Order: sequence, then C-alpha cells, then structure tokens
Amino acid sequence: MVAVPDSPEGRTALSAAIDEARRRETDLVVLNLALDPLDVVGMPSDLPVTVRERTGHADLADCVLAALDEYEGKVDLLVIGMKKRTPIGKALLGSLSQRLLLEADVPVLAVKR
Repeated sequence: MVAVPDSPEGRTALSAAIDEARRRETDLVVLNLALDPLDVVGMPSDLPVTVRERTGHADLADCVLAALDEYEGKVDLLVIGMKKRTPIGKALLGSLSQRLLLEADVPVLAVKR
C-alpha cells in the first residue's frame, strides 16, 4: 500500500511503491490522500493496481491506519514519502510520517524525494 498526498513527496512514494510491487510481484493499493481524484492514466498496465480514495477521516494518519485495518493481513508494506530535512528538522519528523512509522502494524518504507 502507498499513501499518496497531493505533493512531490506523494509522487515519489507512488513511484517507489510501483517499483516495490514489481520487485515483490504483488498487487498495489494506492491510497489517495488528496481531495481530488487521483489521475490513473499514468498507472502501469502491467501491475494490478487498486486506487482507494480518501474517505471520512479529517486526519490523514487516521485515514491511512483505517485503510491498513481494512486490509489486515493483506498489506506487506506501507510506502510513504518524506521531505528532505535540515539538521534540526531531522530530529522531528512530520506528524503524519511520525505517526505512520510508529503506529502502522506493517513495515514502512519512507522515501525522500
């Protein structure tokens, strides 16, 4: 599963998740965290992809964690994007990234753009 906000980090996470799904020979669940529907035109045709739109959660971390709960036992890896940080910023992750790294019940791959 990949969490894709409407940001450069989200696009980086999506690209990394596609690569991981191909490497692992598995399906990909794309969780769109943006308010607008995700453009599926660029999705690979050689990979089974399910796109889920954000539902009912104002907090993005809650949305991702709820989706993981719904797919319990079916998600091997959560991919998220992160911003590059200054030395001070490295000490503090963004609240979304931090919550997902700490609370997700599956391994998390955090990629920087």
